[in-house]
Amino acid sequence: MTRSKRRAGRRHPLATAALLALGLVFTGGAYAALSTGTVAQAEVDPNSQQTIEEGKKLFQANCATCHGLEAQGTDNGPSLIGVGAASVDFQVGTGRMPMQMQGPQAQQKPVQFTDEQVKQLAYYVASLGPGPEIPSDHLVNGGGDAANGAELFRINCAMCHNVAGAGGALTEGKFAPPLTDVSGVHIYEAMVTGPQNMPVFNDLNISPEDKRDVITYLKYVQDNRSPGGFELGSLGPVAEGLFIWIFGLGAIVAITVWITAKSN
Repeated sequence: MTRSKRRAGRRHPLATAALLALGLVFTGGAYAALSTGTVAQAEVDPNSQQTIEEGKKLFQANCATCHGLEAQGTDNGPSLIGVGAASVDFQVGTGRMPMQMQGPQAQQKPVQFTDEQVKQLAYYVASLGPGPEIPSDHLVNGGGDAANGAELFRINCAMCHNVAGAGGALTEGKFAPPLTDVSGVHIYEAMVTGPQNMPVFNDLNISPEDKRDVITYLKYVQDNRSPGGFELGSLGPVAEGLFIWIFGLGAIVAITVWITAKSN
């Protein structure tokens, strides 16, 4: 009788595994719910007065020293009235602003604000005057014509950024940055705002659909690296061919001379 009671009260061998699995399910569900709530909180209403007020506080604490308390501009920074949300989202969202130091152009560095704070700053500046807006997802998701984008990029952008988007040097210490890891949103914003030394490509110069094609081409380049292996900096066929002629053939000649001298 005692042995039967012990057997009845004994835990099943799979009970522990079942409890662990149940705990993991509840933990995963709670994490997913929390993550969804966090993403939902990150969405910023551009027309909310609270968004504008929060953006104004961030601006006065971090940007007013150079751009003025009302973004009217000072001797150290230009006016931001009318630059639009896209300009702020690009400059702050890529870490170029606030500037680390004065120089020929703003250097890219780690972003100092959260995505929510960047949007608040952008929408506050946008409230001061009309300007380019942050592009919608369908223009930056890479769903355009890569072939047309490649042609447009070669005509309008390759002379500074290189045909493969590898970047290049300009005059007076300035440079065109590489585009190998830039998001579609920031590429579009750069085209419509013209940061640093870049010209502005408004919708009359390059239509929104053509801008989408350019982004599609750059995303294709980002996802499909050089099939030959080492890219040699993506300097182009002329520079790469010259490299092979000088160093490749030079190495062959040097090895030949060394073998001949050794045999003698």
